[in-house]
Amino acid sequence: MNNFVFHNPTKIIFGVDTTNEVGKEAKNYGKKVLLVSGQGSIKRIGLYDRVVKLLKDSGLEVYELEGAKPNPRVDLVRKGIQMVRENKIELILALGSGSVIDTGKAIAAGLTYEGDVWDLFRYRKPIKPTIPIGVVLTLAATGSEMNGNAVISNMETEEKLSISSPYIYPKFSILDPKNTTTVPMNHTLYGIVDILSHVFEQYFDRTEGAVLQDRFAESIMKTVIETTPKLLKNPEDVEARGIILWCGTNALNGIIGVGKEQEWASHDIEHAISAVYDVPHGLGLAIVFPQWMKYVIDTIPHKFAQFARNIWGIQGDDDFEVGLEGIDRLIDFYESIGVPTKLSKIGINDERLEEMAEKATLFGPLGNTKKLTKEDVLNILKMCL
Repeated sequence: MNNFVFHNPTKIIFGVDTTNEVGKEAKNYGKKVLLVSGQGSIKRIGLYDRVVKLLKDSGLEVYELEGAKPNPRVDLVRKGIQMVRENKIELILALGSGSVIDTGKAIAAGLTYEGDVWDLFRYRKPIKPTIPIGVVLTLAATGSEMNGNAVISNMETEEKLSISSPYIYPKFSILDPKNTTTVPMNHTLYGIVDILSHVFEQYFDRTEGAVLQDRFAESIMKTVIETTPKLLKNPEDVEARGIILWCGTNALNGIIGVGKEQEWASHDIEHAISAVYDVPHGLGLAIVFPQWMKYVIDTIPHKFAQFARNIWGIQGDDDFEVGLEGIDRLIDFYESIGVPTKLSKIGINDERLEEMAEKATLFGPLGNTKKLTKEDVLNILKMCL
């Protein structure tokens, strides 16, 4: 295990009806709030109006920015930056899923940069201290509610890139399981894939001795896999929703990755796919990750065997063969819950594979388990077909 420093400043407010706390928390950071939201589903269920009322009842002045989409767009971020500057807004409150949170984070990051906010993503310009961010989460998936990461898409350049900074950790995040019960099942399942993928990125690496982190990671994996059928049976199961919600937060709040080398190649490859084809992030990961696993298993067969034995209960002495069986079980799990695992099943052919491989390796070779060049990424994308 490597040396590490761990610090997570986000306050988590978890539980049924904790949405009622939003006004109390928000007013700690000023009187003017930019409420960032998605495309309307929270309005249909009454959550949006409820949050607006709670904020106003607490004496806050609310400015509204709607329209955040899956694979959130830089255009909306630019609009939000302008709104915050013109109205001297003091807090950004993201009401929605990871795409909404990342939009809010990107707005905050762009506020203290004099140039175009896309420079922070494309040219890795430094991020400076900025105004606070709060969250009311509506989907278990991204983990963005408790970390300093954000991913934004530029549809003009067909790029999907990320930033990371301690200055864009949310000050508080409200995790109310009731807010996730009306999420459509396909997006619930894509979120579940995203959660597992975050764990995989921190689990499948070459770091030795991180025993506790691996056991934390395995507990999240097993809990997600065991709980998913309950949600398929009853999408309004608040207890199951809460379990998945907390798994999603712990999958990417830093705790299971401390002291580890970590991976993240599959996310970079998926970002290239969704930048070009605008597919849901979790869906893309369900396709990419098993093929990445097969491509790199020869580098750390013992780790894949550990996954197969501890998660799926597979027996055997040959680490490579046991590991391959574990990967096949993961594919079977995704297929059993109705998530496709091949590009061809979502209408993507081989026309733009090389272009996507180029985008994925924009900043150089990917990953740590096995350094992946453009050619390696192209091979994985071909396997994904």
